[in-house]
Amino acid sequence: MGFLFGSGLFEIFFMVMFIAVFGMIIVSIIRGVGEWNKNNHSPRLTVEATVVSKRMDVSHHQHGNAGDETGAHGYTTTSSTTYYVTFQVESGDRMEFHVNGSEYGMLVEGDHGKLNFQGSRYLGFERA
Repeated sequence: MGFLFGSGLFEIFFMVMFIAVFGMIIVSIIRGVGEWNKNNHSPRLTVEATVVSKRMDVSHHQHGNAGDETGAHGYTTTSSTTYYVTFQVESGDRMEFHVNGSEYGMLVEGDHGKLNFQGSRYLGFERA
C-alpha cells in the first residue's frame, strides 16, 4: 500500500515539476518577445551622456564528459561573460545597457558623448 501511494505521489510531483519548468520557459519567451516588440516600437534616441560605471557578469558552466574516447569521466568547464555599461544623462537619470565585449573595452568611465539607444536596446556611443 505504501509503495502505491509513494509511486502516485512521485508521479504527481513529477508532473507538477514538469508543468512548472515548462511554464517558466513559456513566461521567459513571452517576456523576451514583449521586450523585443517594445524596443522595436520605441523611438531611436540620441542624448548627451557620460559613462559612469562598467560591470561584467561571468558565469561558469560545467559539462560532463561521459563516454569520451579516453573513458575518463571528467568535466569540461566553460564560461561566458556578459558586459554592462551605465550611462548618466543630463537629467541625472542613469541607464544600464548590455553591450558587446569590444564596445565594453572601448568605453572608459568618465567618457562623455552622445548615447544612441532604442528602448532598452543599446545602439552605440559617440565620444565627444
